[in-house]
Amino acid sequence: MKVAPLPDDIIKLGAEGVNQIWRDAKLRGVGMKRAKTLITAAEHSVGSKEAPETARIELRHLLGDMDVYTSRLEELLRSIEGKLREIPYVDKLMEIKGIGLTTVSGFIAEVGDIGRFDNPKQLQKLAGYAIVANDSGKHNGESRISYRGRKRLRYVLYEAAISLIGKNAEFREIYEYYRTRKKNPLKKMQSVVAVACKIIRVFYTILTKGVDYDANKLMGDIRRPQIQTA
Repeated sequence: MKVAPLPDDIIKLGAEGVNQIWRDAKLRGVGMKRAKTLITAAEHSVGSKEAPETARIELRHLLGDMDVYTSRLEELLRSIEGKLREIPYVDKLMEIKGIGLTTVSGFIAEVGDIGRFDNPKQLQKLAGYAIVANDSGKHNGESRISYRGRKRLRYVLYEAAISLIGKNAEFREIYEYYRTRKKNPLKKMQSVVAVACKIIRVFYTILTKGVDYDANKLMGDIRRPQIQTA
């Protein structure tokens, strides 16, 4: 965008020029094939071609603003990471594959002092993930989560669950177990919420007891019912 902000600029560079920019920037997953695709897209662009020089100036300013905000974000993340390191056992959370700085900082920011909670269920209630009956008069429906809690904490846990399902083998197996078990299988969203609740229990145990993340203990909850059935 800095070298060739407009489609006409990209066409002038050609596939070789575009690819050379990527090579100089040491980008992965790009090459001549993608460069040619970009050139083709530029040739078929239907964008406005009026006042191109003004458009280039505006794009340079926007890119400059983005660099400033990126720098500020990096500085903020370094500061947050430094503060998190002062909290006991946070480093053990960061060792879990699929859990990063954003998840841990968001969790700590919403929960505060973990010692003020007696058990994980209180955290689950704080997040709005407490299970309640969906009853109305004579109607007796399926159970659901309450949603009466901190929305941002619920969002952090949901995003963490999605990340772990995609990157962590143990949590992905737990997710699949909830989806496919013979007794009371869950829907996709329900399974994600179940994983989020599992994350609450794991975080609570690590932060209060200082134990290491143990994949075998994590899998025990779903393996024991399978063994009993066998």
